[in-house]
Formats: sequence, C-alpha cells, structure tokens
Amino acid sequence: MPPMDPNPSLLSASLEPDDAPVEVSLRPNLFDEYVGQKKVVDNLRLAIRAALGRREALDHVLLFGPPGLGKTTLANIIAQEMGVQLRTTSGPVLERAGDLAAILTNMDASEVLFVDEIHRMGTAVEEILYPALEDYRLDLIIGQGPAAQTVEVPLPRFTLVGATTRAGLISSPLRARFGIVHRLDFYNPEQLATILHRSARLLGIPIDEDGAQEIARRSRGTPRIANRLLRRVRDFAQVEAEGVIDLDTARGSLGMLEVDEHGFDDLDRKILSTLIEHYAGGPAGVRALAAAIGEDHGTIEDFCEPYLIQEGFLQRTPRGRVATRRAYEHLGYPTPAGFNPSLF
Repeated sequence: MPPMDPNPSLLSASLEPDDAPVEVSLRPNLFDEYVGQKKVVDNLRLAIRAALGRREALDHVLLFGPPGLGKTTLANIIAQEMGVQLRTTSGPVLERAGDLAAILTNMDASEVLFVDEIHRMGTAVEEILYPALEDYRLDLIIGQGPAAQTVEVPLPRFTLVGATTRAGLISSPLRARFGIVHRLDFYNPEQLATILHRSARLLGIPIDEDGAQEIARRSRGTPRIANRLLRRVRDFAQVEAEGVIDLDTARGSLGMLEVDEHGFDDLDRKILSTLIEHYAGGPAGVRALAAAIGEDHGTIEDFCEPYLIQEGFLQRTPRGRVATRRAYEHLGYPTPAGFNPSLF
C-alpha cells in the first residue's frame, strides 16, 4: 500500500468542494439531533417557540465563533423549526446593493436569510440592510443626478441569520440590529465522540468507543474537523483494518496524517516552532509570522490561533504573539531561563 500523503491543510483549511456533499448529509436538521452548544440551543429553541406562538418572524440572529462549530447547521435548524424556507448567501457575494435587494424582495413572510461571512459585506450593501432589518423596507435610489428619486419598497417580516468568524469586524450599527447574539464555543471530546458515532452510523462505518474517543481527542474541539478525520480514518480502516475503526486503527491513521495528540497538524507546529526559533518565542506580529512560514495571515488568525490560544500554547499580546511554556514542552524545545510570557 502506498503511504498516505500528509496534508498540512487537513485541519485548518476551509471546506473543500469534494467534502461539501458529504458534510451536508451529516448535518442535523432539528435541535433534538444537535449535539453541544446547550445554552445557545436552549435560548434559540425558546425564542422560536415564542415567535411561533405569536405568529411572528423570529428576531434577527448573529452567530459567531471559530470555523466548523455549527453556525451554518444552526441556521438550517432555525428555518426547519420555524417551518420556513432557508435562503443562503455570503458576504463576499453581495457586492452591490441591488444583489441584496433582489434577494429580499423575493422572500416570503417569516423566511430565513442566512448570510455567511457577514463581516465581509461591502459598506453600500450594509447600509441598505439597516432599514430592511429595522423597519422591513428598502430605500432604493432610481436614476441619477437631479432626476434621481428615492423609492421605498416594503418587505415581508423576515429573519436574518448572520454568521462570522470575526465578530470584531462587524460594525456597531449592524451588530446593534441583531436581537439574538450568540457565540459558539469549542466542543469537548465527549460531545465530539457522540457526533462521530452519529456520523459513522450515517456513513455505515463500524466504530468502537475507543476509536471514536481517539479521533475526538485530536479534532481540535471542532465537529467539521472530526467528521473530516473520520472519513480519512475510514479509508485507512478499509485497506488496513478490515473496515473497522478501533483505537489502533485511529492512532495509525492519524499518525500517517501527522495529526498529533493535541490535534495539531503541520501548520500549527510550524507556527509555534517558527515563533520559538526565529523570534525567540515572541512577541511577533501575525503578518511577520505569516510571511516567515509562507502562509496567509487570515488563515492563521481564523483557523489556527483560536485553538492554540484556547489550549494554552499561544498568547496574543499588545506587542504580538508569544509562545507559552506549554508550546516549548510540546515541541521539545528547552524553556529559556527566566521565561515568563506574562511580561509581554
């Protein structure tokens, strides 16, 4: 059997086109099927029940947090629980005010519009969204120069669900128009193991508890990564272990993929080792760090940093990024004498 090629972007890259159909098939459609994020789910469930009881549209919802934690899934569940259609778009796609106007004027009452990466909407599109969210109307300008006229277009009462990985980039006026705002947090290994058992059942993959726990432990607290690793381990199990995923199969496969016991891939280790070797552990600016490893700084900020910080391997300080004592120990570097990252 030829060796499996390590894929440095396996954990940190966004969803690949080939993964999309399988990923969608594994998503739960109802709150009863959704695992984790209990406080978020309980609050959304209550708000939906109240809106249905009043026969009103649900208030606008903003979901933020690291990629792969279930923001798109929750948007789909909100529409399913409300019994309405979900319309999906993304911030970068909405380049002109007319793009948004075309979507909104074709929506029915109480429908849900999901805008992914909402922080990347253009200013012109965002400004036309304000009256749409608050007063359910569009103010459109027809014509140019002295003959230009403002036309007010009424809209049905709809629900906007916005999702972002970078809530700090959303303007204050836009954020203030969301009545329901929730942050999604990383999952614990037990929750991820539950998700893996469900996904394995849907994919027809035999998996035992030890195998599920091992994959869950290395999935960076992220369901999307857990499901992606499950499919890669399935390939290994099919060829090397008679199709059954147990502890040894999971360890062998994840070892070939170079996913270590903390869930770090090659890119994570490169960030930490470069910080230690080139910048004496920091502080270093994220753009300088990105240039040193040949990676986009947005990938580091969105996909790598949140988990490295959450697990205590990296600190973000006013002067830049600093490797912690745990990073030195994990990568086998001697800790400098008098090391104290809090000084930075």
